[in-house]
Amino acid sequence: MSIKDFLLPDLGEGLTESEIASWKIAEGDAVEVNQVIAEIETAKALVELPSPFDGTIRKLYAQEGTTVQVGEPIIAFELEGGDDGPEGSGVKEEREPVLVGYGPKKEGGAAPKRRRRSWDETTATGIQTLKEAVEPDAAQATPALETAGPASGTGRRERPRTTPPVRIFARECGVDLTGVDGTGAGGLITRADVQRAAESGAAETAPEQTMTDAGRHGDVRIPIKGVRKATAAAMTASAFTAPHASEFITIDVTRTSELVTRLRSQHPKTRITIMSVISKAMLLAAKRTPSVNAYWDEDAQQIIEFGHINLGVAAATERGLVVPVVKNADALALLDLADAISTLVTTAREGRTQPADMSGGTITLTNVGVFGVDAGTPILTPGQSAIVAAGAVRRRPWEYNDEVALRDVMTLSMSFDHRIVDGEQASRFLVDVARVLEDPGTALTLL
Repeated sequence: MSIKDFLLPDLGEGLTESEIASWKIAEGDAVEVNQVIAEIETAKALVELPSPFDGTIRKLYAQEGTTVQVGEPIIAFELEGGDDGPEGSGVKEEREPVLVGYGPKKEGGAAPKRRRRSWDETTATGIQTLKEAVEPDAAQATPALETAGPASGTGRRERPRTTPPVRIFARECGVDLTGVDGTGAGGLITRADVQRAAESGAAETAPEQTMTDAGRHGDVRIPIKGVRKATAAAMTASAFTAPHASEFITIDVTRTSELVTRLRSQHPKTRITIMSVISKAMLLAAKRTPSVNAYWDEDAQQIIEFGHINLGVAAATERGLVVPVVKNADALALLDLADAISTLVTTAREGRTQPADMSGGTITLTNVGVFGVDAGTPILTPGQSAIVAAGAVRRRPWEYNDEVALRDVMTLSMSFDHRIVDGEQASRFLVDVARVLEDPGTALTLL
């Protein structure tokens, strides 16, 4: 019998701290290698942490909602046998555990298969996929919930029925979910329910929460942490490091709208949108103007033009703005690109994007039109030289074939690092993107 302290690992990208979003086990529970033991919220994502051992949970050092530095102990495991793990188990201590599916392995090289879980077990796993417990069709229709279930006998506190992003939002607002009535399907507590509770002054601060002094007029103090903290730091650094300049162009995208409609009917399983076509146009245009796919190397005093294009796609989520990245997007055909973008955005909104999927971007596309906005001046993602914002598509009177007709019209905005991209290069890139959207057949001239 031995006791092993498990230290919080670096979950990727050199992050120095993470928050314990939720424990999936309690003191006294028996666990298996690679079993999910916690949800950890980093500055970039909500990730699942696997157990590095077979053993019993002896002690939890940190409460939910606590921010822990990388390298600090978070769990004490009680192991059978010697220091190398349970006798005969073939499990050795893993000092740098990684994410689920890539953790410690049994002897023979194959990772242990995770057992099929019942509904009661799975409901406590937050964003853990429900495919282990329900049929695929049901999994698509049912959100990953945290819900009160039968008492486990371990003294764990039952949680109100909600989703992990909403629970995190509630903690940031200082709202005790046990006092909130859910208006969602089956009593599900929604983000709107939490917002109403916070605004009504009904927020009750739990011991581990950091919101204080809501104020006599319903003021709410929201801690700056997680995605918002990382985004704020990155945008501040970008705004005061790279000299931003912006350009705009308003165009007739009727032919692109018609193309999207045709492709949807021809390929019903492909999730293609006008954003897919804008992405493809950017990739083609960047080949002709490589300075928009580059970064400024201050130490070497060089401009580095990337030999590949990793397209960042900004997505608004309940945790804040995240930018998942389509790696080697320039190698993808339009339909494959559409599927890749849709998958990444869906994963981001579900709070399941991993840190590795939000790194390595070389140019970014953001969609302000989804909020009904026509144009904006986006801030560059650090380490990139250009970002494009797509505005809302509106039906407007427009000159067409020497007449005035109702057409689909949108505005594209572009911000760029003026150290790397000059006005002529930015204009050429933006006009190339616009040409493809005005007449998709023009793409053949850019190949």
